[in-house]
Amino acid sequence: MRGHGFLLANYVPGHSLIHRAPLTLKFLLVFGCGLASFIVVDWRVSLAVLAGLCGLFLLTGAGLKKLWAAIRPLAAVLVVIGVFQWWMLGAPTAARIVLNILVCVVAASLLTATTPVQRLLDGVVRAAGPFKRFGADPERFALTIAIMLRSIPYIAGTFADVRDSARARGLERNPRALILPVFITSVAFARQTGEALAARGLGDAED
Repeated sequence: MRGHGFLLANYVPGHSLIHRAPLTLKFLLVFGCGLASFIVVDWRVSLAVLAGLCGLFLLTGAGLKKLWAAIRPLAAVLVVIGVFQWWMLGAPTAARIVLNILVCVVAASLLTATTPVQRLLDGVVRAAGPFKRFGADPERFALTIAIMLRSIPYIAGTFADVRDSARARGLERNPRALILPVFITSVAFARQTGEALAARGLGDAED
């Protein structure tokens, strides 16, 4: 299975101001952009925020190619959403919805492109620490995110390989030829991951 990025940019080593920024500040940026997507009602404001985030992303040295790679998987979905919302609610609302989605994706990509995965997970553990008194397990939460970050590109790559294989056999229009192999491979991957975790005693509840 070939490797595929999916939705978020992979870490790019660098020494930019954003690379050196505190992780808390980056988390707040992502949270603020997510919150703003529900509050902002003017597409021009969304466009200005998106332009600013894209500028910050390019300042990290990750490059335009990485930025496009983070957005490209959503392009077809955003077109469908935009056309539907344009038909239902008009062009300004459609533009605002699509731009707000892109704001969230670029903000999250800015975080992952400038933060090593281990540092990101350590930050998640610290952020979830206060919830430990309510029964939460920060380590297990971080482990779940780590598995998710590993699984999504794997499944996306599996789908791309199955699609190419189906196209070579003239079955690209057959949903069964696309969905069934991906489902079987994903279940097998999940079982292998679960067995590996169990063998190491990871993810088990403490006594």
